[in-house]
Amino acid sequence: MSVRFNKIFALLAILMLVTVALSPTVSMAQSGSLLDTVKARGTLKCGVNPTVPGFGFLDSADNTFKGFDPDFCRALAAALFGDPTKVEFIPIAAAADRFPKLVAGEIDVLIRNTTFTAGRDTKEGADFAPTTYYDASTIMVRTADGLTKLEDFKDLTICVIKGTTNERAISEAMAAVNTTFKLVSYDTADEVYSSFSANRCDAVTSDRSQLAGRRSIAADGKDWTILPMNLTKEPLGPAVKAGDSKWLDVVRWTVYATFIFDEQGVTQANVDDIVSSTTDPELKRLLGLDGELYKDLGLDAKWAYNIVKAVGNYGEIFDRNLGPSTPLGIERGINSQWTKGGLLYAPPYR
Repeated sequence: MSVRFNKIFALLAILMLVTVALSPTVSMAQSGSLLDTVKARGTLKCGVNPTVPGFGFLDSADNTFKGFDPDFCRALAAALFGDPTKVEFIPIAAAADRFPKLVAGEIDVLIRNTTFTAGRDTKEGADFAPTTYYDASTIMVRTADGLTKLEDFKDLTICVIKGTTNERAISEAMAAVNTTFKLVSYDTADEVYSSFSANRCDAVTSDRSQLAGRRSIAADGKDWTILPMNLTKEPLGPAVKAGDSKWLDVVRWTVYATFIFDEQGVTQANVDDIVSSTTDPELKRLLGLDGELYKDLGLDAKWAYNIVKAVGNYGEIFDRNLGPSTPLGIERGINSQWTKGGLLYAPPYR
């Protein structure tokens, strides 16, 4: 082999190494998971909605984030650190800011009434965890206006939050019934509902859950009606930056743990008794009493125990924030366990 050939071969080898080192497709497994970063930092950065009562809002009385979604942030912090208070809540008021902040690394996880869609899964740089709330897009009107069907909105104004799936949903629904209307988009929910209250909109379209939340706190909310029609399916759940399967596993199984505890009847109040008495193989694994599955997650043996002890099971989180005894008054419905005719179903922990 000639000296010249040796030099060319060596140069090609160096170029290949440089290409691999600089390649943007190097996996998170090679470069390290966000899980390691979060654990080293000691706090979780969780992107939440500050404006939807019941689901995610900043309580001005004590300046704390409350709601269904923030409780899942606390569940994740409990799994990671054994302490549900180790969360830095990052308020994301504008829906359009959600995925840019996630991709930029400004938040570790997005838990902000976000719909899982094909486009978001493939184009926005996000991977979705299990659905935590099965919702639907619909319309809210002033009761006195008597608007009940899509054709009634001919040439009327419907307001919507910019960057949400509801923009497209209402446009497609109105086109399907060959009805023209005016769609006005605002950056934030506050702008939308203040415009509705000021009669600048004839109706508002959003997820049914958000409409119920905003109606519950509006001064004139008693005069608003949420129509029974469902325009689209809106499965809401946490999302993480794409490409980090280890971090996604932790978020995924945090959600599933709340499902399993709900199905098995494990609550904040009885978990300690169950730890001392259960013979159920799955619960023994989940509560850290048997096996070493927790090591594959990169968590402590008591990670799931810490979740239910801190925030309760799925049913407790739901009832505390959204259920019949709250201002929203939402029934479990399709968000019930699969054993009760709902859609919640966790894979086996084994």
